[in-house]
Amino acid sequence: MAQTIKNQIIEGNIPRHIAIIMDGNGRWAKEKGMNRIFGHSQGVETVRKIVEASSEIGVGYLTLYAFSTENWARPKKEVNALMELLVSTLKVEITKLHKNNVKLHTIGDIAALPEKCQQELEESKKQTENNTGLNLTLALSYSSKKDILNAAKILAHKSVNGDILIDDIDESVFQQELSTCNFPDVELLIRTSGENRISNFLLWELAYAELYFTKTHWPDFDAEGLYQAIDDYQKRERRF
Repeated sequence: MAQTIKNQIIEGNIPRHIAIIMDGNGRWAKEKGMNRIFGHSQGVETVRKIVEASSEIGVGYLTLYAFSTENWARPKKEVNALMELLVSTLKVEITKLHKNNVKLHTIGDIAALPEKCQQELEESKKQTENNTGLNLTLALSYSSKKDILNAAKILAHKSVNGDILIDDIDESVFQQELSTCNFPDVELLIRTSGENRISNFLLWELAYAELYFTKTHWPDFDAEGLYQAIDDYQKRERRF
């Protein structure tokens, strides 16, 4: 079935930038009588599948909501486990990502992460910095509201210092101060696990995105689910 759906996809109309809110690890684990950490570890397997499938069909940019600023409020044990999982996953996966020509990026307050995470992320990004395939961005300790607020502050300082005139500030100028300034706007947002919310994710960049919600928990999401989302996207009439 996945192959059939994949064959329906129009090659010339692949979303250039897909963003995903990977939701449902905890609920998936609870339904199986396991702890949330087990759900997160299984979610990593899904990340691998989706990155491979996205790269294979020619998606240019894939942004994954891995950890929001609100996630710091979770139990300390779970947060620590997530940080350890991030480090161990990068150690295992970065060689394969590099081999597949994937370029790794991050957005968010990376300085808030444990030093070990920061080091592993920096090394991984450096290893893939010259790759020219899929641009994979991990949103970590990320808040879109904070990113927008930070851009406003930067432009306010520039205005006060006489580096820019207020009348010269337009959408293009503002966008250059966002952490996503080097990425195209999102064309397709996917959220798993049945929640129909944006949850403070890429608010500026999602202005004209098509939204796709599925009840499938993230650990059960797969390449077929991705193809279905893209097929649905291609059947819509996009009006800006």
